[in-house]
Amino acid sequence: MGAPRLGSTPLPGIGVRYDLTTREQRHLSVVAHRDGQRTLNAYAKDDPDACSLSVRLTAEEAATLIDALMPAHHTPNLLSTTDLGLVAERIELTAVSHWNGRLLGETRMRTDTGASIVAVLRRAEAIPSPAPDFRLAGGDTLIVIGTREGVEAAASILGRE
Repeated sequence: MGAPRLGSTPLPGIGVRYDLTTREQRHLSVVAHRDGQRTLNAYAKDDPDACSLSVRLTAEEAATLIDALMPAHHTPNLLSTTDLGLVAERIELTAVSHWNGRLLGETRMRTDTGASIVAVLRRAEAIPSPAPDFRLAGGDTLIVIGTREGVEAAASILGRE
């Protein structure tokens, strides 16, 4: 069996749901809420639509669980944005977005929200530190970092149709 695949589904107004099917054909999902909380769900083996466990975690509890699951990846050199009061979020730009085809600078994102778009994921390409003259496109996933309030304001601006 190859590497596990993690699928994602945007949940407008809520966040993003990430789905994983394990080697044993167990369905797990994590709902990443826009407020930083996470909901971990496990589904019945004989019915992948029947949720058998659902646990709501605070952002701090989720970060602690991540440390427990991936201790080899923990290094003091990594920046922990939650310790600094910052969050990072992926925000997908839809094809019907007001910003589809417009320049990043036209969003006035940093000026109006204090949040920064630090990268854009487009197809199989990552564009780090996009300049104000970068042209946005439907289907782009924008990596936004800032305060919780700033990132929520950015999501609202980017969701404009």
